[in-house]
Amino acid sequence: MDTNPLLRKAQADNVLERAALQLQQLLKEACAELQPFPSFPNAFFTTAIECDPGTLADPERGCVVVCEDGELYELEIGVDHEAIELTGSWDPVTARKETRKKLDLHPRDYIIYAYNGLMAVTEHLLEQAGEREEVR
Repeated sequence: MDTNPLLRKAQADNVLERAALQLQQLLKEACAELQPFPSFPNAFFTTAIECDPGTLADPERGCVVVCEDGELYELEIGVDHEAIELTGSWDPVTARKETRKKLDLHPRDYIIYAYNGLMAVTEHLLEQAGEREEVR
């Protein structure tokens, strides 16, 4: 038995990396199946599903969502002050600013968000399947 702690750490890092890659693939597949992809609540232009990890969330990170491409993003919704100045009016649609910032997470963090995203997408898939059954 090898007792090298760095070897164990490297093995653990490899396990995390493999798990993250497998979750990434599952999440992409599930998102591709979800048609139509739902709009994010209260968003005008964004289709996304929140990946809420509850108490495991990084308090420094904003709202993490999974989008149609199966990738994780930080979603920011706010007011586009430049649009207000350019148009000279306060139109809720024109003034709305919805931006997605693609996340580059450590595998440890990716696993948490991707798993929660996969569970949320799966719930939507089950709801869609149930709605199709009701129509029949």
